[in-house]
Amino acid sequence: MHDPCLVIACGALAREIQYLKVKNAWHHMTLECLDASLHNTPIKIPGLIAAKLEKAAQHYRRILIAYGDCGTNGAIDRLIDDLDHVERLPGPHCFATFAGLDAFQHLSAAEPGIFWLTDFLVRHFETMVVKSLKLDSHPELLPLYFGHYTQARYLSQQEDDALLCQAQAAADFLGLTLHHQPVGLDALAEPLTWCAA
Repeated sequence: MHDPCLVIACGALAREIQYLKVKNAWHHMTLECLDASLHNTPIKIPGLIAAKLEKAAQHYRRILIAYGDCGTNGAIDRLIDDLDHVERLPGPHCFATFAGLDAFQHLSAAEPGIFWLTDFLVRHFETMVVKSLKLDSHPELLPLYFGHYTQARYLSQQEDDALLCQAQAAADFLGLTLHHQPVGLDALAEPLTWCAA
């Protein structure tokens, strides 16, 4: 019998984490998600995580924060630094988890101008990128936001021709060459396995 464990996740990872939870029969795992739109205001993320941690208090032997640093300038790490039973995803973003931290760092160093895409971002490109940056009403902002990017790299979690077409359309919209890198879910499953152990 496993002790209860908690995953506090970005909503952008909810589908993948729920899939792995069911696939691996992690019935003792509770998944709580914060809104994926918080990536537009990362300063709010640590406070919301802190509130969930306080509420969880003594109920869980292990807690995984399913976020990278995600633009919080180390605030998540400072929040959990003294909590031995709490970990977060490795790296600066979930992209690093999906790609594998070493591969992500190598790619980022070799090609700093990568615009990263995941299945979630491909599905929600219109809302998360086009509308949130007002590119639908102000297309003249496109070169201001994306003029320094050199490629779009799609880290796909599942094989889906429709998503690949959507990723190509997103890259075309941004004026970037698409590179498709199927990564699956193995790298995400590793920290979840720690939490569920």
